[in-house]
Amino acid sequence: MSSLDVAASSPRRGDETVQISLLLAFAGGYLDAYTWIIHGVMANAQTANLVLLWVHGTVGEWEQAVRFVPPIAAFAAGVVIAAWMRRSIGDRATTISTLIEIVLLVAVGILHNRLPDLAGTLGISFVAAMQTAIFTRVEGVAYNSVMITGNLRQAIEGLVAVVSGQLSSLRRSGIFFALCVAFGIGAAVGAYATRGRPNLALSLPVGALLIVLFRREIRPNKECP
Repeated sequence: MSSLDVAASSPRRGDETVQISLLLAFAGGYLDAYTWIIHGVMANAQTANLVLLWVHGTVGEWEQAVRFVPPIAAFAAGVVIAAWMRRSIGDRATTISTLIEIVLLVAVGILHNRLPDLAGTLGISFVAAMQTAIFTRVEGVAYNSVMITGNLRQAIEGLVAVVSGQLSSLRRSGIFFALCVAFGIGAAVGAYATRGRPNLALSLPVGALLIVLFRREIRPNKECP
């Protein structure tokens, strides 16, 4: 029996459910599409930002290169604050961080036409960092809601295990494939909405986070310590 199946058979934290993880993956893909279209950088994929920083830097295109520094710095700051919250307030960090994410996205959305590109990028990268640092597990197994590389690996490894006869890995593989699909759908919807209604585009990820907040708060008695 896989670690995911063991976790699924026992009481789990409210923030580790498949439904919440899928909503977060949708929001993660959406925000990456939004920041790429609006700002020309990635909110979540700091690997891409770092690569593009050095690609432009090595040929002396420093004006282009420095555009990728702020989202990396904002992401790092978000991770630091999320880590501090987890140590300071424990389980309530999921609720408070989700509220912070919602407030920041609403602020960026409202001030979209007034904020410079830099401010919007910083806010969304900070949101992505808090999300990935606070919501780290689905049914007890590590995952990432703001990029799919690790999730895709888990999905394929689970599928290989199933083909090899370990049918208990089917659930794990299915969950991680679903996370990749949710991220992709989020990116597609985000691209469509951002091009069509940029001033209202952030309302969808805000809605997804509100659902996460609601589902998180109605399950407190079902969480394990």
